[in-house]
Amino acid sequence: MVNKKDIFQACLLGGAIGDALGYPVEFMDINTIRRQHGPNGITDLVCNETTGKAIISDDTQMTLFTAEGILWAAMRGRMKGICSYAPCVFYSYQRWLYTQTGRVASQDYEWILDTNQMEYKSNLLQTHELFQRRAPGNTCLSALSTSTQQNYGTIEQHINNSKGCGGVMRVAPVGLFFHKSPEQAFHVACECAAITHGHPSGYLSAGVIAFIVAEIINGVDIKSATLAAMEVLKTYDEHKECLTILNKVINLAEQNIDPYEAVTQLGQGWIGEEALAISLYCALKYQKDFHAALCLAVNHNGDSDSTGAICGNILGAYLGTNGIPEQWIKNVELAEVIISLSDELSRVS
Repeated sequence: MVNKKDIFQACLLGGAIGDALGYPVEFMDINTIRRQHGPNGITDLVCNETTGKAIISDDTQMTLFTAEGILWAAMRGRMKGICSYAPCVFYSYQRWLYTQTGRVASQDYEWILDTNQMEYKSNLLQTHELFQRRAPGNTCLSALSTSTQQNYGTIEQHINNSKGCGGVMRVAPVGLFFHKSPEQAFHVACECAAITHGHPSGYLSAGVIAFIVAEIINGVDIKSATLAAMEVLKTYDEHKECLTILNKVINLAEQNIDPYEAVTQLGQGWIGEEALAISLYCALKYQKDFHAALCLAVNHNGDSDSTGAICGNILGAYLGTNGIPEQWIKNVELAEVIISLSDELSRVS
């Protein structure tokens, strides 16, 4: 019998571990990575000398605030019968913006800094590590800083034309929460990503990942979940770019080709559809080997922490905590906070 609580924990812990594994090499090319970490690249978590923990980046920070926003909206729904997810997620992202810049976009939003004024009592603003700047994405910072009077990005009204991977790397909690309705997971994840990323490939890639995570929670294998996500993707406007690269992922995963060469063919992961593709390919290639999949996902020329995070989300959900190296769970930063939020998602979903 599937242990839902364990799978939720593994999904978010797996994402944090992939993020932490890739973060030290995020801006290095593969030759530099190999010179510094050996011929196989980086293969183990690098722990901070002061804290003894492997440091997470803005990817996991924003994932936690996504979970907060979803839980906040769910509580509003139970208390008031009002349940619109994107506004609460937007306000949670404003709370993240505050941790990075010391301000929110408008004085009208300052009430969100007082947890007593929120229906959902979150402890994230009491978590010191979340106030550390871990290479926050310029697109996220810019989009959130200019979103006054609740004029944030939506699927219908794009805030910019960015298709960076800052949307897709943070939406795993949406897939977890909406696992009973993967199509809804797809749509809400698109809405959450569109808050900061206006190009269709920036938010549709997020929808795909959330759908895949939801289906995995329901016991579907990774390939079948991907094929089903592609069918839903076809119902959205301007889906061709994401659909094309997903077809390429499926084909590459079935070929006898050097995995590192395959990753190179999929891009560098700085943009949404490439981060989706690299992460998914690595998960498909090493479905039963969390360590091998994450090492492949982070050892390349591109956005190593984001591709590591997304791959970790997918395989964490697929394998559960028993499939993740125990020492990695012990060593990753904020594991207790991650487990607490995942348990809340599991309880109310």
